[in-house]
Amino acid sequence: QVQLVESGGGLVQPGGSLRLSCAASGIIFSIYTMGWYRQAPGKQRELVATIAGGSRTNYADSVKGRFAISRDNAKNTVYLQLNSLKPEDTAVYYCNAQLGLGPNYWGQGTQVTVSS
Repeated sequence: QVQLVESGGGLVQPGGSLRLSCAASGIIFSIYTMGWYRQAPGKQRELVATIAGGSRTNYADSVKGRFAISRDNAKNTVYLQLNSLKPEDTAVYYCNAQLGLGPNYWGQGTQVTVSS
């Protein structure tokens, strides 16, 4: 059974930082492209960042230079470091595991709220 379990969300002031984690089980983690997506109220889910098995990364323009995705294949975990947070970063953040055009899995999401 595949599980993606996110953690690390919370309430933070504008300009602050958070680190999200996603622990995966039930997949050969190292061969999957891992990603973070987010969905704000009333909006569609959007890509935040992805990291391939070979550690090539991709970021949405809105988070470039502020967020950093990384992975630890030994721990089956992907991270998202969120810096210089803005109110518009408020959303539920979802972890995703994708294997080419094949299996695609989602976590349950973790809430990030940026507010003073």
